[in-house]
Amino acid sequence: MTVRLEVGGKSLKAPVKLALFDLDHTLIPIDSDYEWGEFTIALGWCNATEFKRRNAEFFEQYRAGTLDIHDYVRFATQAIREQGTINSIAAHARFMREIVHKAIKSQALELVGRHRAAGDELVIVTATNEFVTRPIADAFGVAELIAVELERDAQGNLTGEIRGTPSAREGKVARMEQWLAARRLGWNDVHTTFYTDSMNDLALLEKVTEPVATNPDPRLRALATERGWRILDLF
Repeated sequence: MTVRLEVGGKSLKAPVKLALFDLDHTLIPIDSDYEWGEFTIALGWCNATEFKRRNAEFFEQYRAGTLDIHDYVRFATQAIREQGTINSIAAHARFMREIVHKAIKSQALELVGRHRAAGDELVIVTATNEFVTRPIADAFGVAELIAVELERDAQGNLTGEIRGTPSAREGKVARMEQWLAARRLGWNDVHTTFYTDSMNDLALLEKVTEPVATNPDPRLRALATERGWRILDLF
C-alpha cells in the first residue's frame, strides 16, 4: 500500500490517500442504530413503550456527547441476543430492504464513487455496531469498516459486551491508528479526508488532513465555520 515517486533521481514515498466516512446522518440521512431499534419494535421483539423510552434517552445522550456506549450496546443488542443469529440475520435483511436501501441517496453514492474513482482507500468509521452496519457498508461497496465490535462467547453468541476499543469519540482515533499500524502506516504516511456530521467526532476531525463537516449538527457547523473547514450539505 506504498506509493513511490522518482524526483531528481531519488525515490520518495507519496502519502496514501484515505477517504474516511462516518455513517449515520453523514452517508445516510438516518441513524441506523436507532432505526434498527424501531424496526425490532415493529417485529414485536421488545416492549414498545419501554424500548422507545430508553432508545430516545440514549439517542439524546449521543447527541449531547454523554453516551455510555457500553450501556447502550448491552441495550441495543438485547433483542438480537434473545432472538438468536438466524432470526436476527433474516430480520436485518428485511431491515435493509424496507428501511436502509430507501435511505441511501444518489448524492452519497456519488461522493463515495468519486473517491473510489480517484483511487482512494475507502473506510467507514462508525460508532454503530458491526451487526447493524456491515450490510450497510456492503451496500456502498466499502470493504473496510471500523465499527463497534461485538464480543461473542465460545458458541459464537453475542454477550452484549464490546470487544476491544469502541469506535466512538476518541476511540475512532485509536481504532484508526490500529488500522494504520496493521498496514505499517502512520498518520504521516497518509492523506486523510474525513466526512462526519457530528461534534462527537471532533477528535478524529482534528487528526485528519482534510476535515469535512457533512450535514453538520449546529455545534459542528459553527466550529467548522470558525476554523475554515469545508462544509458539505449532502442532503
